[in-house]
Amino acid sequence: MAGTHEHLFVRDMVREELPNEGELAYGEVEKGTSGAFALMSGWQVDPSKIHIAYSWIYEVPTPNPYVLEHTHPYDEVLIWMGSNSEDKNDLGAESWIELEGERYTIDTTTALYIPAGMRHCPLGYVRVDRPISFIALSLNGEYVS
Repeated sequence: MAGTHEHLFVRDMVREELPNEGELAYGEVEKGTSGAFALMSGWQVDPSKIHIAYSWIYEVPTPNPYVLEHTHPYDEVLIWMGSNSEDKNDLGAESWIELEGERYTIDTTTALYIPAGMRHCPLGYVRVDRPISFIALSLNGEYVS
C-alpha cells in the first residue's frame, strides 16, 4: 500500500544523459559502463535539492577518459565504491581525475568533494579488475554544467 509519503521515493532508476559527459561529450555511448542512472533528482521528486547519478564501471571505459573537464555552479561529491565485501577499501580498479589541472589517483573506495566552480576532470581509468560503483552526487536538484 502506498503511503502519504510515497512521492518521496524513487523506485525505478531511469537512464539519463549527462551534459558534457559520456555520450554527449563524444557523441557515442561509452563502452565499459552501464551509463548513468538517476537515483534522485528534482525532476523525479519535486522537493529534492540534490541529484544523484549512479553507474557501474565494469571495464576500462572507451573512450578513456570518458568524462571531460568541466565545472558546476554547485558543490558535487564523486564516489568510487568497490565490490569486495571482505575489504571495504579495496576498489578493484585504478582511476584518475584532475582537479584544477592536477592529477590524482583513485585506487581505494573514495569520496571526493568538489566545491562549486572548481575545474574537475578529465576522469579516466587505468584498470578495472572487477565491477565498481560510481556515484555523482550534485548538491542541486538537477545536473547542470
